[in-house]
Amino acid sequence: MDAHKLDELFCSGSEQALADVIALYGQPLLRYCHHILCDYHDAQDAVQTTFIKAYDNRSRFQAGSNLGAWLYRLAYHTCVDLLRQRKLHMIPPPAEGTETDYIGEELRQALEQLAPEQRALVYGRVIEERSFDALAVIYGKPAATLRKRYERARKKLALLLQDTSEGRRRSYESNAR
Repeated sequence: MDAHKLDELFCSGSEQALADVIALYGQPLLRYCHHILCDYHDAQDAVQTTFIKAYDNRSRFQAGSNLGAWLYRLAYHTCVDLLRQRKLHMIPPPAEGTETDYIGEELRQALEQLAPEQRALVYGRVIEERSFDALAVIYGKPAATLRKRYERARKKLALLLQDTSEGRRRSYESNAR
C-alpha cells in the first residue's frame, strides 16, 4: 500500500490502517524511544501511548503531510512527558544487572547526561541516519538549528565517554597496584 493511501485510511479511522501503521513504524519508534529514555520497558510504554495518541488525534493529522514525522513528534513528546513524570515521582532506574537492552553501561550513563532532545538528535542522525532536513520536519525547527544542536550533543557525548574511559582506566591501574 502506498503512503498516501495509508495516510487517508488512517485518517478515516480504519483499524486495518492502524495495524499497518503499527507494523510499519512500531519497531523504529521503539528504538527511537529507547534511546531517548534509556529504558526498554518505558520505551514500550511510550510507543503504545504514541499510537493511542495518534489514533485518538487522527483527525488532526493533515493527509498529505508526513505520517512518520508526525508519529516521531508524538513519540518525542511522549518520551519527554515520561521523563518529567520519572523526575517528579523519582522512579528509580532499573536494578543493576537487569538486562533491559543492548546499550552498554558506559554509553547509557553518558546518554543519560544529555538532554532528551540531544539524545533524540544523536539517535536520529547516528542510528537512523536521518538528514537534518528530515529531522527538521520531525521537530518543527530549522535544519541549521538542529545541525548545531547535534554538533554540541556529539561533542558533549564524546567528552562524557572519554571521561568515563579515563576514570575506568585510573581505577584499573590503582587496583592493579
